[in-house]
Amino acid sequence: MIFKYKGIDSTGKTVKEKLEAISLEEAKSKIKAKNIIYQSIEEDSASLFDNIDFTRKYKISAKELSALSRELSMYIRSGITIVSALKIIQSHYEQNKKMKLFLVTVSTHLDEGKDFYTALETQSVIELPEFFKHSIKVSENGGLLDDVLMELSRFLKEQDKINKEIKSALSYPMFMVIVSLLMISFMLTFVVPQITGIFESMDQELPTPTIVVIAIGDFFSNNFTAILGFIFIIIVSFSIMMQKSYSFKYGVHKILLRMPLFGEIIQKSELGRFAYMASLLTRSGVPFVQTVNLSANILNNLVIKELFTDASKTVVEGKLLSKALNDSNTKIDYAFIQSIALGEETSEVENVLTNMSELYFDENRDKISTLLTLLEPALMLFVGGSIGFIVAAMLLPIFSMSIQ
Repeated sequence: MIFKYKGIDSTGKTVKEKLEAISLEEAKSKIKAKNIIYQSIEEDSASLFDNIDFTRKYKISAKELSALSRELSMYIRSGITIVSALKIIQSHYEQNKKMKLFLVTVSTHLDEGKDFYTALETQSVIELPEFFKHSIKVSENGGLLDDVLMELSRFLKEQDKINKEIKSALSYPMFMVIVSLLMISFMLTFVVPQITGIFESMDQELPTPTIVVIAIGDFFSNNFTAILGFIFIIIVSFSIMMQKSYSFKYGVHKILLRMPLFGEIIQKSELGRFAYMASLLTRSGVPFVQTVNLSANILNNLVIKELFTDASKTVVEGKLLSKALNDSNTKIDYAFIQSIALGEETSEVENVLTNMSELYFDENRDKISTLLTLLEPALMLFVGGSIGFIVAAMLLPIFSMSIQ
């Protein structure tokens, strides 16, 4: 539970903060441990927006977690303890109440004698990735916390950069598609029916393109509301099925992997993320079986995620990862399997994974750049061609009249 309290600290300053505790009594003892005389304390009631949120935990972004990891790493390298570092960082999140509460909660757990991993695992304010927590656990035991935090920061920053590049790259094509569809729909629904009245007074046979456009225009005009309702139902149903049905989502992801060009980009993006995460965990000292399982959990595509999850089960039995991937019904880039096999033979899996991640990320950047270069003129041709066809179909009967 989250409690909010008001009190006076040892310097006489009035403080208003929140903390996490199992009960009211525990909250009071935690406040006293901070040398604060509380004036009021009560359970933090959920607001309207909290009720809308289906998960209690705050979903931290990769950018925020990267910045936090980097700051912690720098302070620890400077010889500052984790507790002191967290208290310093709290001042940077005065405007972000969730992050501040998270830092206060973790600091409290550390003050109680828990290690950093246990403090992160115990807190219920922020939802942290499993690979992040396990990396902290292993690095803390091996005395490599500052190095691993810096590596995690780089990884999270790289992932955030890639996601932003993809969103930025797709924003213009998506804008063009939406605008073109709106323009075509507007012309077919409102413009074409207005012109159709002119042709009805003509006692002549209309050209085939004109008949087709008029028929489409009549359909859109008569069923405009029904079409919008149908599109809305399809979008909502698809979103719900993607969230609730594992088999439906798995099927969609399988179709995406089979798409020309797009499927290859998705697969190499997932393999690159897996390779980078696996190399980081291996470097941190995480056992290889656990590394495969944790790295699989960061993947978005369920088909590839299930492939590596199943492979980790066979690795437990003593089977090589390359062999498990090669024997699977789901086929992935054979060069990836060969590279893993080479790494296993030479005991250089970590270096191989690092090189593969860099290779796949670079390949995808080039492919996405090429795709967008071709997509933009293709969309312009589609928009111009569609509108041009409609305009030409409307002008053909007028031209035929002037000729006669």
